[in-house]
Amino acid sequence: MLIQVNVQNFKSFNELNSLNMIASNRLRKQKERLYESDTISLLKSTVIYGSNASGKSNFVEVLRFMKECVMNQEIPIESYNWYCRNHEDNKEKISSFSVQLLLNEDCYEYGFDAILNTQTIKDEWIVDLNKKKILYQRNNDGKPLNGLNLGKEDRMRMEIYLDDFLHNDKSLFLTEMNRNKSFDKDSELSVYHRIYNWFVKDLNVVLPDMPLTKFSYYYDESTLSNIKKIVRSFDTGIEDIEIKNMSEEQLQNKNGISLYKDVINELKKNVQKQGQELNLSMRSKKEFFNITMNDNYDLEIKTLCFKHGQSMLDFEFCEESDGTKRVFDFLDILLNKNQNSVYVIDEMERSLHPNLFNRLIELLNEYQKQSNIQVIFTTHESSIMKQDLFRRDQIWFIERNKDNGSRIYSLDTFNERFDKKISKAYLEGRYGAIPQFKSLHINELEQL
Repeated sequence: MLIQVNVQNFKSFNELNSLNMIASNRLRKQKERLYESDTISLLKSTVIYGSNASGKSNFVEVLRFMKECVMNQEIPIESYNWYCRNHEDNKEKISSFSVQLLLNEDCYEYGFDAILNTQTIKDEWIVDLNKKKILYQRNNDGKPLNGLNLGKEDRMRMEIYLDDFLHNDKSLFLTEMNRNKSFDKDSELSVYHRIYNWFVKDLNVVLPDMPLTKFSYYYDESTLSNIKKIVRSFDTGIEDIEIKNMSEEQLQNKNGISLYKDVINELKKNVQKQGQELNLSMRSKKEFFNITMNDNYDLEIKTLCFKHGQSMLDFEFCEESDGTKRVFDFLDILLNKNQNSVYVIDEMERSLHPNLFNRLIELLNEYQKQSNIQVIFTTHESSIMKQDLFRRDQIWFIERNKDNGSRIYSLDTFNERFDKKISKAYLEGRYGAIPQFKSLHINELEQL
């Protein structure tokens, strides 16, 4: 689970900013919104408000950026000007990124410093927060620190890895330790796998117009029954969902011959490698597909079709409204069996009616009573800013300061009463993070 995110000198964030998922010890109610252990209490969801261009999307980008760096090992070239350009000298300054994580009952901080303009990594670290001990620190001015308590064999391996990596200022050591390297699960070196897997498998960053991608359970008849119940409850007009066979020619027409060939070739490579039948689930903005290839390379292709009201005709996913497609995005959260998942979603309310969005949050809250999945999302929709839906420490704001830099802060710092209508107070400007308009009259515009 995510404990905290820290960022400095990235896009609109100039000074060090932090989003903290640790529950406030001042709030005693709505304990069902928390994950609680003997050592820590964490929020299961957080909502972030702010005006347009305040920095909400940039904060989501922090985690997407970190994930991309970890998965690809290097700082992406396109980030050369992603330092905070409100100050010219930031071009040569460190940009810093870190997360604090709860993995089982172990708490770690992982982070790295970089000069984005040159894609150069200046520092990288792993800290055991429970033991208050640095497990690894790269510090390019000298030999990296290894603070792990290793046996003889692991210690010798680690010394080789550190020596080989000593002068590498373009790659992340975390990623290097996950490149064709296996460790015994009881080895302290496994911390590198655990943190890496959080980024790769558990962290899901969803930007506007980006569909979620884990769709194999849509083709499971038992799961499909639950999907039908959820979709019907949202008044989408869909009364039934069926699995339908599709021909190879239809798949080519839907996706184009180039993409089709790429997908089939990739499947063949994996079937050859593993020597067994494989499934691939795909989702574009318009369609769902599930492709099965056996060891003879025979294909079985399935898609979903929808029935509306009393109509006997089938409707394709591409014919559904944007709002209905958006509902299907969020089914992934409610159906995901990975209890360690963290979803970070930008503009979660996009294309959704306020009442439908409100109902979605209610359903999410109900689901999180039995699940430890975390959801962090940005929105402009003030109708859900209610204390029966969110605790005060779950509501955060981002606003721009006088230097046009973003800062993030929690509603809990305002110490509002439990019965306060906070949506009204927010729109009136009590908490900041709303647009500040300059005076303009239509008759001031030049006549064309």
